[in-house]
Amino acid sequence: MTESFFSPAQRTLQATRQTTKLADRLLEASVTSSLSDDQARFVESRPLFFLATVDAFGFPSCSYKGGAPGFVRVLSPTRLTFPHFDGNGMFMSLGNIADRAKIGMLFIDFERPERLRVRGEAQLIDSGPLVESYPGAQYVVQLEVSNVWVNCPRYVHQMTTDAASPYIPDEVGQSPIALWKRLDVMQDVLTDGDRARALAAGLISIETYHQMVSEGELL
Repeated sequence: MTESFFSPAQRTLQATRQTTKLADRLLEASVTSSLSDDQARFVESRPLFFLATVDAFGFPSCSYKGGAPGFVRVLSPTRLTFPHFDGNGMFMSLGNIADRAKIGMLFIDFERPERLRVRGEAQLIDSGPLVESYPGAQYVVQLEVSNVWVNCPRYVHQMTTDAASPYIPDEVGQSPIALWKRLDVMQDVLTDGDRARALAAGLISIETYHQMVSEGELL
């Protein structure tokens, strides 16, 4: 696995800093091609993860993905899934997955702290029982795991989670409309459905939006 795991540039830096043997030992001791039972439980317990993708131009992108614990499902030691809910319509991460497939996922427990990396090749699923099993999902991403490894958590800031996002879809897939979609300047570019929901919730100006955000008012 050594030569397929480390890139030439990574090897060069290891040699420069005399950490090649250390890197090889960590690879041998901690990097696997599948999730252990404990790692699977850790993944499914997380209410968030960070998703890394690369676009067709070679630029990387990192996104925060959140949901109720269990929104990332481990279907087998080498396969997991997560949903894509309503976003800003740019489809940066999903477009990158459609282009390049390879992704990285970083799971963190900020309270202990603890962190786990997973990477592999993903595909988009846009219909069928798997999508329907996630109420409110537009797509489901299914990942075939290539590598899993634990990262040292020493630089992870210890924090606690006070509450889940109020925008997480409920058991029937319903959630409040995003505050920014209620902006009066956005109405001409929204879908018909979102425009109707924004009008029902009440339109707001950009000044009101900034005031509400600064006061922590999300809904």
